[in-house]
Amino acid sequence: MSNGIKSVISDSNVVTNHPTMAEPFGNALIELAKENDRIIGLSADLAKYTDIHVFRDAFPQRFYNVGMSEQLLMCAAGGLAKEGFIPFATTYATFIARRCYDFISQAICEHNTNVKIIGGLPGLQSGYGPSHQATDDLAILGSMPNLTIIDPCDALEMQQATKAVAAFNGPVYMRLLRGNRVPVVLDKYDYQFEIGKAKLLRDGADVLMISCGEMTMRCLDAAEALEKDNIHAAVLHVPTIKPLDRETILAEVKKSGRLVVTAENHSIVGGLGSLVANLLVDEQVSAVLKKIALPDRYLAAGTLETLQDTYEISTRAVISQVKSYLN
Repeated sequence: MSNGIKSVISDSNVVTNHPTMAEPFGNALIELAKENDRIIGLSADLAKYTDIHVFRDAFPQRFYNVGMSEQLLMCAAGGLAKEGFIPFATTYATFIARRCYDFISQAICEHNTNVKIIGGLPGLQSGYGPSHQATDDLAILGSMPNLTIIDPCDALEMQQATKAVAAFNGPVYMRLLRGNRVPVVLDKYDYQFEIGKAKLLRDGADVLMISCGEMTMRCLDAAEALEKDNIHAAVLHVPTIKPLDRETILAEVKKSGRLVVTAENHSIVGGLGSLVANLLVDEQVSAVLKKIALPDRYLAAGTLETLQDTYEISTRAVISQVKSYLN
């Protein structure tokens, strides 16, 4: 691991001051492939940008590039899975959610086919504008039957989740943290990823932050800063969006009269915040709930750090919003 640099946009598409790790997904896939010859990799001409290029270089005979045809990518992955392989199909999350929906439904999920779909640049991880900003992927894919959806927090969880996904029988969509400088955060918390399980990383009496993906990293950083102002924040990490760990979320919300804040790198429509709100209504649990999420509109292009501040999902923005909610 190497030291991250504060307030610099790394090639992992994550602004961080944490230690980092290179290509956790691709390297985990290599380790799995050494033990299981059924694991294969696929790309739609974006191998270098989804970290599967390291798998390609290690196992060239088990890698397939279908070119710039994402629909074909999903159909090929579905066919290979039916022949007993475990395909990891990688491309940008925007293409997966928007271009491939029908093909994922018909070729993969309807038949409960054992395909692992890995989406690069999820949420606001790109400054290139709406065509590359998958701010709606959880909402679009969340309604698809049979599809398990995972949003890892850091490099450690990216590795652990890749291994868990390979062992899991059924279709999975997993958001990708990629590049040479993927933050490492969860090593401090004796963390072990489990599909379908949320974990309380730290406790606090004033506010409960329920977060997923890289927003958990920012919530943990925010909680440390808030502690200095005598604001005690708990952080509940929810890496599996579907199926949601309803039991753990409800148990934490019911603990006390804490403010509940959801935080996600996704549109405020149809993501983690919406799922938690629906859960509390369904179970008739009373709580003051606020949502930190991206706005319901197409986002601008620009530098990533500026965009994260502008759309209020940076650590600074999380701190500011929690303080305003409590006041």
